Amino acid sequence: MENRHTVSKSETARMNTAELRANFLVPDLFVDGEITLVHSHEDRVILGGAAPLDEPLWLLAPDEVRADYFLQGREMGVFVIQGTGVITTDGDGHELPKGGCLYIGRGVRDVSFASVGDERALFYFFSAPAHTSYPTASVLPGHGDIRELGDQEHANRRTLNRYIHDDGIQSCQIVMGLTQLHSGSMWNTMPAHTHDRRTECYLYLDVPEDARVVHLLGDPNQTRHMIVANHEAIISPSWSIHSGVGTQAYSFIWAMAGENKSFDDMDHQPIDTLL
Repeated sequence: MENRHTVSKSETARMNTAELRANFLVPDLFVDGEITLVHSHEDRVILGGAAPLDEPLWLLAPDEVRADYFLQGREMGVFVIQGTGVITTDGDGHELPKGGCLYIGRGVRDVSFASVGDERALFYFFSAPAHTSYPTASVLPGHGDIRELGDQEHANRRTLNRYIHDDGIQSCQIVMGLTQLHSGSMWNTMPAHTHDRRTECYLYLDVPEDARVVHLLGDPNQTRHMIVANHEAIISPSWSIHSGVGTQAYSFIWAMAGENKSFDDMDHQPIDTLL
């Protein structure tokens, strides 16, 4: 498991392109036949990717979490981002198509990932510490809390699907969902915002091979950017904005953990205040 330490606003302001990407971009989560883990000291979240081939992949506890099994003191949300997959939790199989989401609570000992059918499945997961346990639960694509946001005039018409949240699948501290931009829209959120109470991570997906997303990050008064491709993730500290614009429409999975679970607890940064 890769281990990443926190960085401050002042450090970020001095970083070059390579340093920004090394600290905030997660480019290689999906490796054939492997589970890849990246741990961030921002609220101690872990991003993971599983790409099973012929045999299931089992999620084990890395030495860094000092646990007998991965979810001994953690919870996690899982998305199928390609194909159809089965997540098995303590012997119970959960088959989900692309866009399906599964919450797995603290205390589940055995977790594995497997593909179903001809197209191999890819799984993305987000894990955070948990002080209590909630039941494992799943939601199919389009069956969460759906919000239609934005408009074509501002190139940000999008469908937001909230899956793990206070009024949906219950968790200790994870809030997680999927946003899909409509054809012709490119902005994922603008005006931008911060929320000092939660770390947020993005996984960009459905980005065409010849397209990219320009992800904006950093202090609102000293913004920075990174060029992001399909299936690449961003770790956004609580003090950083997280917004982006693509060369074509795309989707992204957002996941948060921290002080509270209030989705609408945001500190908006109007466009004329950004520098």
